[in-house]
Amino acid sequence: MTSFSFGSEDPPRRSPEVGGVEVLGPVGLDHQRILTADALAFVADLVRSFRPRLQELLRDREELQLAIDAGLRPTFAPETADIRDGDWTVAPIPADLQDRRVEITGPVDRKMIINALNSGARVFMADFEDSNSPTWSNNLDGQVNLADAVRGTITYEHPTKGTYTLGADVATLMVRPRGLHLQEAHLLIDGEPAPGSLVDFGLFFFHNAQVLVGRGSGPYLYLPKLQHRLEARWWNDVFLRAQSALGLPVGTVRATVLCEHILAAFQMHEILWELREHSAGLNCGRWDYIFSFIKTFRSDPAFLVPDRGTVGMDRHFLRSYTELVIQTCHRRGVHAMGGMAAQIPIKRDPVANEAALAKVHADKHREVTDGHDGTWVAHPGLVGLAREVFDAHMPAPNQLDRLRLDVQIDPEDLLEVPEGTVSPEGLRLNVRVGLQYLEAWLRGSGCVPIDDLMEDAATAEISRAQVWQWLEHGAVMTDGRTVTRSLVAEVLDEVVGELRTAGGVTGGPLGRLYEARELFETVATAPVFPEFLTLPAYQRILTTPES
Repeated sequence: MTSFSFGSEDPPRRSPEVGGVEVLGPVGLDHQRILTADALAFVADLVRSFRPRLQELLRDREELQLAIDAGLRPTFAPETADIRDGDWTVAPIPADLQDRRVEITGPVDRKMIINALNSGARVFMADFEDSNSPTWSNNLDGQVNLADAVRGTITYEHPTKGTYTLGADVATLMVRPRGLHLQEAHLLIDGEPAPGSLVDFGLFFFHNAQVLVGRGSGPYLYLPKLQHRLEARWWNDVFLRAQSALGLPVGTVRATVLCEHILAAFQMHEILWELREHSAGLNCGRWDYIFSFIKTFRSDPAFLVPDRGTVGMDRHFLRSYTELVIQTCHRRGVHAMGGMAAQIPIKRDPVANEAALAKVHADKHREVTDGHDGTWVAHPGLVGLAREVFDAHMPAPNQLDRLRLDVQIDPEDLLEVPEGTVSPEGLRLNVRVGLQYLEAWLRGSGCVPIDDLMEDAATAEISRAQVWQWLEHGAVMTDGRTVTRSLVAEVLDEVVGELRTAGGVTGGPLGRLYEARELFETVATAPVFPEFLTLPAYQRILTTPES
């Protein structure tokens, strides 16, 4: 089985027919280059081989959450102590992943890919997950864009700025597929929607792995939202089968796991062990990590988290987590990546811009002096600043030699609830940001500038999770009022009115603001906590015809 050639030949003119595979979404000419018979057969094989285990893993998540709701608290598992105590390292890091001091992330739209690859960052993570609204066209366009980028042929015609092309020195490409919980409703395998993770990985790998290897690179990934070592083992087995199918050596795939769930923090060594032939390290996904902390312990009023704006990376539970990532990764000979700087340049206000840049500088200084090997930014305008900070304190390609033997982390450190208050301003912020993001997401945009920050789904998840938690436990705000359903509805109505007056939505007179309001209220006040906001939101975009 070989990948389709993205050369000058005309693409096939019809959707291929593969036994047991149904393509329900529209397929344009460019998309036909992706949805070839061989590519769909490759994805179908992965789905048939690994969907049953994936369904078991998702059921395991549900059962563990029920146990936590009943009072179970995570700890470092005694049965895997030999892995944590063992003297082992992951496979050697490929040459083009040795230096990852600045990584830029963003969705898989064509202009973003070109700008990110040209940004001066060492790595670009092309995202099918939190910064991508998973419409059918977004996902297929993203696959086309990445295939063109891998081959160096990608261009973008701007209506006023001319043609965008790749420069001579581009970032190393990494790709983040969707999380394990998400499905692709437009692609049925044996009558059931295919897991979005396998669709994203399978199509990218099939069309690009051999080309990347021929260039001296490889198919490099970020794996989101893993909670347990067995989920890492599942991915490792997916990699083994995919590599075998295309005749590629074991270890061709390299994957960095986003350690963005509180339960994964107790399994860092184990996750690296399961992926040891394919590992590229761990990353501190700070926003999803805070979200996971709230939702995992949602039933316990002792875990009430204060205004999210006050929960910075200096808080003990977060600092314990990031330092444990560094210590664990360096002990195993692999990168410990820092977190996101979501700020974007504020051209209208030089004073505010300087203040924002100062925050970025301080955050990156903390990361590099703690021992991180690299960091994330969301905007090309921040690449230079982040690189300057890392260059000043990390002259070598990485800091793998900093073992951080001084770090001693107990379960209590990871579970320490940050102190603080719940305020009316915090409630309003959660509602306003959640509404603005959801409205844009429903229209097909998953990377949204709000309050001079580039937000993705993790911010909306924190926002609605906090409102749910405060409502569930009757949090009393600093003005003496209790968070109630009626108060949440009142604030929602006020924010909707403010956004309408301020023109805070686009895509029509009202965009999808009222739909976003209904959805936010539904998930924030539901009797049972919805595990992921994107699950009911995805059902909404499925009902909207794509233009």
